[in-house]
Amino acid sequence: MKAFEYQHAGEIIFGNGRISEVGSIVSRYGRRCLIVSGPKKGALRDLYPIIGEFLEHLGVAWEHFDGVTPNPTVELITAGAEIAKAIRADVVLGIGGGSSLDAAKAISVEATHEGTIWDYVLFKQRPTARTLPVVAVGTTAGSGSQVTPLAAVTNRSSRDKSVLCSDRLIPRAAIVDPQLMLSVPGSVTAATGFGVFCQAFESILNPRSNPLTELFGWEAVGRVIKDLPIAVREGSNLSARSSLAWADTLAGLAAGGSGQALPHGMAMGVSSLFADIPHGLALVSVYRACLKFTWASAVPTFARLTNLLDPALAGVSAWDAAERCPDLLQAFLTKLDVVCGLRDLGVSKEELPALAQQSMVLPDYKNNPRVPTLDETLEIIAASF
Repeated sequence: MKAFEYQHAGEIIFGNGRISEVGSIVSRYGRRCLIVSGPKKGALRDLYPIIGEFLEHLGVAWEHFDGVTPNPTVELITAGAEIAKAIRADVVLGIGGGSSLDAAKAISVEATHEGTIWDYVLFKQRPTARTLPVVAVGTTAGSGSQVTPLAAVTNRSSRDKSVLCSDRLIPRAAIVDPQLMLSVPGSVTAATGFGVFCQAFESILNPRSNPLTELFGWEAVGRVIKDLPIAVREGSNLSARSSLAWADTLAGLAAGGSGQALPHGMAMGVSSLFADIPHGLALVSVYRACLKFTWASAVPTFARLTNLLDPALAGVSAWDAAERCPDLLQAFLTKLDVVCGLRDLGVSKEELPALAQQSMVLPDYKNNPRVPTLDETLEIIAASF
């Protein structure tokens, strides 16, 4: 068995109705709280006043920054950090999907450090102990950000997207309440749920995977395959929502312990150049081509995925099963009604060479079982168009 190390410093509070504990949890870490979320008038508009009451009941003063948009930008993080500094926040509460939770983490750094958040991506500088504690409340099953040491930030001026990585960014507490996810629309459920699959599967493909992250990853993959179609079709199915919420948490733990692979690097490249494209759809657009490029270099892993996607193929050879995997996954995406290519997302053919270059900025592609050259990356991008 492979030797490995695994460390996770955050508390996970999982279960229906656990949002009622948010006041007592936040109050452990401070008395002046900045809430970070998407727009107050959005889908969670009825939740924010309730959370405010929970905080006030425990003596926590709060201010609300509701400026988060998909793929949070450097300017957005600065705006939130300025509010945090103005109220002398000593704890940050992120509420929402991956963008809100990533923004909360990034704000916790910029509010307490010199410069902007861009000075801290890719280990340019490391966040220190001054980083504010973060409590994360996930409301979609998609990013796993509530349990990871990562936060993605977009720089629109340079058309770039990068990542902060530090154990100081792991939320001190993650509240995972599946009841908060019941109203997520089917299209969003499909895209974010596929993001769970991607995090989990790529954490298995990554050479740094280990027995624990593989255990987490395969459990998450199996739950997505079984329960995501149900949640898309029956949004109020609490059993399916709970399963996906747990899969999301496991995928985050897996990704935080081993990392991602080629598809995530490409999807980050898409978001770098086209900041309005949701991360889940960026993953959908490139995944089949990435799998076709990779499967022959990870036959046992792909064969196992094939058997989960279609148990009737359990008797075929590992090679044949692995070869069928990209098409089977595409059929799964078709069932979710989420299939799209880069063209469908508004990417022009003229941008493909730049997108290939951008897909190789982050090191994710180096963690693929088969590492592509720039020319091969362009071929994958073209096949995704």
